[in-house]
Amino acid sequence: MNNTLFQTWVRAIAVLIALPVHECAHAFVANRLGDPTAKNNGRITLNPFRHLDLIGTVCLLFTGIGWAKPVPINPYNFKNPKTGMAVSSAAGPLSNFLLAILSMIFEKVFFYAALSANSEALSIVASVFSYMAIINISLAIFNMLPVPPFDGSRIVSCFLPQQTYFNLMRYEKYIYIAMLAVLLTGLLDKPLLFLNNALYGFIDSITRFVDLAMKAVLFS
Repeated sequence: MNNTLFQTWVRAIAVLIALPVHECAHAFVANRLGDPTAKNNGRITLNPFRHLDLIGTVCLLFTGIGWAKPVPINPYNFKNPKTGMAVSSAAGPLSNFLLAILSMIFEKVFFYAALSANSEALSIVASVFSYMAIINISLAIFNMLPVPPFDGSRIVSCFLPQQTYFNLMRYEKYIYIAMLAVLLTGLLDKPLLFLNNALYGFIDSITRFVDLAMKAVLFS
């Protein structure tokens, strides 16, 4: 299969899995903390069509970086608005981090199984999970950028004075447009790549037990 076509196909799977899980995590945690806004809008669901954004989906398919429709959250429903926003915002990137761990575990299982059975089909499955891990890592890092409207900004805002926080939210759309312009220039490519590689290495190290177990089972 053509490598570009294969990457696009895997990114399509990510659209149907990673983005809905990310947004559902936001909605679920916000509801648990006292804000039912997302729940009332039908966002506590893994149905991708409740979450997908057209431009964000196209960007994910063709660049590997994308986004979904923001989950509506009313911070005034939280007992502590800034803390509630920070915790519910962190839930999205955390869900991608956990998906990346699961993807890498399955990647390693199928990689060693393919190696043992000399199976091209199992090797393709391993490649799918490999791309899934990379995409979820990218989404986790991308959404942790400390700039509105990304999740990282709401986590950082927990440490800002309340008036400063709400002033930033007023200009969220303009900051977002400026941030997209910066991304298009490629100025953040190297920093993001460094962070992606660092997180990939960390997840690889904490899933090393899978390598040891599979080698013991298949090659001992």
